[in-house]
Amino acid sequence: MSSHSHDMRVPRRPLIGAGVLLLAVIAGAGIGRVTGAGVYTPVETTPILARSLGFEDQANGGILVRDADAGTEIAMIEPGTNGFIRGALRALVRDRRREDVVSRAPFRLAAWPDGRMTLEDPTTGTSIGLEAFGPTNMQAFGRLLTAGRTTP
Repeated sequence: MSSHSHDMRVPRRPLIGAGVLLLAVIAGAGIGRVTGAGVYTPVETTPILARSLGFEDQANGGILVRDADAGTEIAMIEPGTNGFIRGALRALVRDRRREDVVSRAPFRLAAWPDGRMTLEDPTTGTSIGLEAFGPTNMQAFGRLLTAGRTTP
C-alpha cells in the first residue's frame, strides 16, 4: 500500500505575494474608478459639419434619405446594400420603441474636429460613435453628410 499525506505544506511567501498583488489590483481599480484616471471623455465642441437626416422606408426595401432641414432628397439606399447604415438605423429605432417614443424626428449626423463622427437621436439622447466601426463604415455615413451639398 502506498501512503500519502493530506497534510501538504503550501509555501507561505507565494501565497502572501498573491494576496498582496490581488489587493493592489483591487485598490488600483478603485482609485481609478473614483478619480477617473485613464478614462477618455471626448470634449464636446462644435462639429465641423452636421446634418439632420430623415430616413423613409420604401416599398421595394430601399431607404430614401432626406436632408430634414432643407426638405430635399439626398440619397437612395438601394435594397440589400449599405448593411452598416441599415444596422445603425435599426439600433436607433429600437431604442425609440423601447422608450415608447413614437417619432419620425430626424437623426443628427455630425463630424467632429477630432475625427469622430456620431449619429445621434435627439429624441432619446442615444448617440453612436461611428469611428468605432472602422473607416469604411464611417465613410458610408460620411457620404450622407456631404451628399447634395455644393462646395465653394
